[in-house]
Formats: sequence, C-alpha cells, structure tokens
Amino acid sequence: MSQRRADGGRATIRDVAELAGVSVASVSRVLSGNYPVSEELRRRVMKVVQDLDYVTNAHARSLAGGGTPTVAILINNITGAAFAHVAKGVEGAATLRGWLSLVGTTGDDPERELALVTLMRQQGVAAVVLLGGAYDYDEYQVRMGRFARSLDAAGSHLVLVGRPPLEGAVPATTVDYDNEGGAYAMASHLLSAGHRRVLVLPGHAELTTAQGRLAGARRAFEAYGVPFDTGLVRHGAYDYEHGYEAVREALESGLSFTAVLAGTDVVAAGAMQALRAGGLRVPEDVSIVGYDDIPLASQLTPQLTTVHVPYEEMGRVALRAVADRREGHSGGGRRKGRDGEHLVLGTHVVVRGSVRPPTRTQGD
Repeated sequence: MSQRRADGGRATIRDVAELAGVSVASVSRVLSGNYPVSEELRRRVMKVVQDLDYVTNAHARSLAGGGTPTVAILINNITGAAFAHVAKGVEGAATLRGWLSLVGTTGDDPERELALVTLMRQQGVAAVVLLGGAYDYDEYQVRMGRFARSLDAAGSHLVLVGRPPLEGAVPATTVDYDNEGGAYAMASHLLSAGHRRVLVLPGHAELTTAQGRLAGARRAFEAYGVPFDTGLVRHGAYDYEHGYEAVREALESGLSFTAVLAGTDVVAAGAMQALRAGGLRVPEDVSIVGYDDIPLASQLTPQLTTVHVPYEEMGRVALRAVADRREGHSGGGRRKGRDGEHLVLGTHVVVRGSVRPPTRTQGD
C-alpha cells in the first residue's frame, strides 16, 4: 500500500489505528515513544505505519500551505572541502529565500543515510539534497529510487548533487558537472606539455566520480595516440594520505613517471609532499595537477594547476531547482528525460605553476 488512500487522500493516524485494530491514543503512544507499550503493540502499529507509508510529523502535511520551507543537506563527510562548498551554495540560496537549512553527515553509511532521509521526511522538509559521489551498484539505484518516491509521496523532493542520475521514471533532480570532460581536459594539458608517463590517482575504483575521471584521462590518451599504461593507475581515497603513500610507493618501487594526475587537490597536496620527501622538485622534476580547484590549490607552492568545478554554483542550482518545482516554474535549463531532471554544469582547467615539459632524464 501507499500513503495515498483509494479516495486520493493522505493516510491519517485514524487510518493507522483502524488497520492496526487499536485506538488512536495507542498509535500516538507508539509513535511518540514517550509511553511504555508492549512489544506486540509496537510491532503491529509500526507494520501498518510502514504499509501506509505514513508520515507522523504534521509539518509534512502542511508543506503546500504554510510554514518556513526547510532543506536538508546530507553529506558524506562535512570536513570534505569540495562538497562543503556545495553545502554553502545551498545554504546561501536558501537564506535568500527565507528558507531554513539543516546539515547531516552520513559517513558513507547506507543505514545512516536511510535513517537521515527517513527523519527528514518525517520532519516535512521541502527537499533532501544528497551530496557527493556514490558507489553505483544496483542496490544503490533501488535505494535512491525508494528515497525519491517516499519523499515525493510526502510532498518533498530528492536532489542528487555530484551523483549519477537515477534510472527510469524517478521523481528526483540531479545536479552534476562534466566530471569526465574535466579529466579529459587536464590529461590533455599534460600530454600537450610532452608528458607520456603519468601516474594517475583517480580515487576508489568503485566510486562513480573516480570512474569518470579515469575514463576522461584514458580518452585523452587515446585522442593523442599515446598508449595508456594501467600499471600507472593507483586507486584509493580522496585524501592527503593516499596521495602521499601512492607516490612514495611508486618512487620506492622505481616506477618511471614524469607527471602526477591527482583525483583531487587534497590528493595532489599529499603527492607533492611525497615528491619533495623523495628529493624531487615540482615542477622541475615532476609535474603535478589536481581536480576541484578548492582554495588549497592556490595556497600550495607552486600553485596547483587543476580542474575548476563550480561546487558553490551547483548548490545554488540545486536549491533553485527545488524552489522552481514548488512554485511551478519551468526551471529554464533543466532537461527531462528517462532519468528525470538532470542539469550538468561545465568544468575548465585552471593553469598555474605546477606543470612543465618533462626533462630529458625523465623519459620512458
């Protein structure tokens, strides 16, 4: 069953009580959690609540009417610099409209993510914005589809930022960026400078973000007619430690490379430090590039050549998409296909001082 009854109305607490065969007061006690109830009663009531997809919070039933709209921003790791800028964009755009923002962290835990989405749905938020890459398994598609339909039934909306669009007719909005195109442009920049042996640190192999960046790099090598050496690919986390350890191990193993293409600016910072610890200069001995263009990129020495991703603008666009949907606007640049509403923002290379042509001694 769904939350909408046969007569088109939304399920009420009386519907729950009737189907569970108990009083409205008993349902209220179970849902509030403030009164002792038997385990058998709790199971019976919660079974009906789940079957009816019942939203307990009264705010969810007044979304179309009044109150201050609230948007929930769920992020894997709140300390991650890139998507902190997305959250800033969402919050700034919400503030301009007089909306409230809530921020929660999932820790890349599906169970935590489910609990937070469920809680936000019960709180009657206008939208749930999920930030960051995803492990695009079949189970992920199913889970996100359920989230989207559940939120839609409650008058809310799911927005995915920096994640792949969902398959099929799913009521969700995706705000993404040209991830693969950015990696293609950056790898092309290295190749045009004469580099052929490039150590690539794209991220975890199962992560959609890393898959796109690796695909872009490979496509650039193909376009330049240069063989792509998979032995120069090192997968790992988007953190300083991975950048440092991957380069350190490559140097210790005697691997030949003249440039490093890091999956993020933070990874590039770790890689840069490992090069220096190994007695190499950047860019005189080894060139290095990043991805994201967070403030750190211009604070490194030398300043980092990187791919600019419009993270803050993505946040603003995500909020505008929700506001337009609530207000019945067309949304302008959004396109709707089998994957639902999907908007892709552009990326571009920011050239700074971390790339030079390879020296003669750095050849293959």
